[in-house]
Amino acid sequence: MKKLILIGGPMGIGKSTVTAALNEELENSVMLDGDWCWQMHPWQFTEENKQMVLKNIQFLLQSFIDNSSFDFIIFCWVMDHQEIINDVLAGLTLTNTEVTSVSLVASPQKLAENIQIDIAKGLRDFDSITTAIARLENYRGVESIKIDTTALDVPATVAKIKDLIS
Repeated sequence: MKKLILIGGPMGIGKSTVTAALNEELENSVMLDGDWCWQMHPWQFTEENKQMVLKNIQFLLQSFIDNSSFDFIIFCWVMDHQEIINDVLAGLTLTNTEVTSVSLVASPQKLAENIQIDIAKGLRDFDSITTAIARLENYRGVESIKIDTTALDVPATVAKIKDLIS
């Protein structure tokens, strides 16, 4: 049975880093970062673009699911509302595919520290801290397994996810 692993969490929590590390740990795996589907300049959040991004994500995930080369499909994105996950899954045929939804969370202080590192690298702006911390609360309403990464490094987080899917 194939395994689709959804990894959500606020910006700066480490979703992309954890997903890449998990992809390296698992045999016959592939990863998709939902942010890749938003790589446009200038960035335009419109309903049309939102629907296009969702369709692109669904197309890629379904292609990975249908491909016999992959046993594990790992998808990360800011999925801070259950309806986002539901929308992604609604466009997929999940026959013989087990879905595990994980939300990475942390203390507001740890999340702020992570984002400050990104700010120093020029990857985010200072307003990202407030936005990310505000979204932390949303994950309480998401039907997912919560992993608190406050005191975990990437290998420990990956190990927890691997335990969940084995």
